[in-house]
Amino acid sequence: MVNQRQAEGYIKFQCTREVAEPNIDAAWLDELNRCRSELMHLRMIGIYPSGVGFGNISFRITGEDEFMISGSATGALSLLDGSTIARVTRCNISQNKVWCRGFIDASSESMSHAAVYRHHASIGAVVHIHHAQLWERLLDKLPATSKAVPYGTPAMSGEIARLLVQYQLQERGLLVMGGHEEGLIAFAPTLGEATQLFTDIYYRQNLMTQQP
Repeated sequence: MVNQRQAEGYIKFQCTREVAEPNIDAAWLDELNRCRSELMHLRMIGIYPSGVGFGNISFRITGEDEFMISGSATGALSLLDGSTIARVTRCNISQNKVWCRGFIDASSESMSHAAVYRHHASIGAVVHIHHAQLWERLLDKLPATSKAVPYGTPAMSGEIARLLVQYQLQERGLLVMGGHEEGLIAFAPTLGEATQLFTDIYYRQNLMTQQP
């Protein structure tokens, strides 16, 4: 099954999906939902009033060059299961193509996740959130992709790879997506650590009582 979608009005993302069980381990699914719930509570993953979902979360499959990622348009769901998570089996970043297995298309940010995983073998989880206030406060303080490079494009994946090398980032870190308003990425060896990078900086920025 091949789907081409227009995301945020300007990118084309081609996903070739094998309709089959993604085979996600129950313990990993529980951990993904636990971390995702924390992020949803802080409105870092969710859905805009327009109905467009935002934010995605993934983890590398141990011993494989593959990863599990939340499915496309799942921002409104409080919990994910085997029908709303895709197993990404291959990415061609330059052609903006993803191959996955599951009952839902992989997130259109799969190429960004793949660019991070390719950087360091110890990176086991990637989280992409939206948060307007964090984005504004951190844009000039953390490594940031070029404002001229739009979301969801091969160029964005290239920018992410450039930052990882330029700033000598290893298995954990935070990035700001300069050309993707509100977008930030965290990565770490585990889902819990990647999530904590966002929750820690959220509370340090004293945003507890403010709306994202």
